[in-house]
Amino acid sequence: MITLICYYIGGDFVIYVVKQGDTLFSISAQTGVPVWKMVYDNQLAGEDQLVIGQALLILQPEESASMRDDMLVTGYAYPFVEPYILEQAFPALNELLVFSYGFTFTGELVPPPQDDLWMIEAAWEAGIEPLLVLTPFSEGAFNNQLVKVLVENEEIQQRVIDNLLYTVQDRGYSGVDIDFEYILPENRVAYAEFVGRVREAMNAEGYKVSVALAPKTSADQPGLLYEGMDYALLGANADNVFLMTYEWGYTYGPPMAVAPLNKVREVVEYALTEIPKEKILMGIPNYAYDWPLPYERGITKARLIGNVEAVQIASENGVSIEFDDLAQSPHFNYTRDGIVHEVWFEDVRSIEAKLNLAREYELLGVGYWNLMRPFRANWLLLEK
Repeated sequence: MITLICYYIGGDFVIYVVKQGDTLFSISAQTGVPVWKMVYDNQLAGEDQLVIGQALLILQPEESASMRDDMLVTGYAYPFVEPYILEQAFPALNELLVFSYGFTFTGELVPPPQDDLWMIEAAWEAGIEPLLVLTPFSEGAFNNQLVKVLVENEEIQQRVIDNLLYTVQDRGYSGVDIDFEYILPENRVAYAEFVGRVREAMNAEGYKVSVALAPKTSADQPGLLYEGMDYALLGANADNVFLMTYEWGYTYGPPMAVAPLNKVREVVEYALTEIPKEKILMGIPNYAYDWPLPYERGITKARLIGNVEAVQIASENGVSIEFDDLAQSPHFNYTRDGIVHEVWFEDVRSIEAKLNLAREYELLGVGYWNLMRPFRANWLLLEK
């Protein structure tokens, strides 16, 4: 008898949770799936890389399906992404959000440092729509003064819109994703109106517009990240919205899940009171954090790592993986050079829980921040 968690979608893929005494050979004997395929699908470092509590995606070799018609799947990537990593995600994607174009105080666009044309062409060749991501980036950070100048000056707005339209047409994009953060509260309405103007101009030429939203749970939620975001206005003025439902666990915060399901649910439930469900994309993180302990506010800095790397760390240090039922997220502790570390990451269990939440509320789909790190099992799960 095998210990497993199952979810079936017109087939019989299995999420198998490793227990004491398991080997890939014993799991293969019980499931009928070759060892080589489990190693490949789960990006294991070798046949002996198993950790108690580790979640494995078990797929039969002949299984092949696509979830593209079930929900829209999108994700952000920088032009310096390794092509092979991006191509692993392509079979599961409908859209690719190319991060990012900035703009100046006079309304001129600032392209990404690396050429984006290869990503645009690769996306179209794979049947995926590439979107240009517009950000108010200045010196590597979001600049709300850029936003203030933009939304308070119609002439600069028009110049940005004209430049966006030209670039979308010239480069071969299918639309624009607007990702502005830390908007000043006094610019809340003007920002939403700007999004509406971009949408009007883009829709007239056959292009679409999405907007990224900070994860709010109420209209009057305090904080600079939230006060300039009006869910109702932005939802009305964009073709769809991308809920940034991650970063509860973050670089300078205390150790916790990056996207605890209970917190994600609260954001989704609030969003549904302001925005039609068919417009909502729910964000999913494709990254993890490793915190040195003890945590000291303002001093401790977590290390950003990948989900595949997290499992490798657990394996190298001979520790078991735990699973938090409330957050629906895996985590573990290990010791290196006398320092205890705490790691929170995503695995196929936590991803499946998030996909089920999006299905439960019949959302438009899901979106990933970001596609820069390998996570093959995630993309295979989405294809199912």
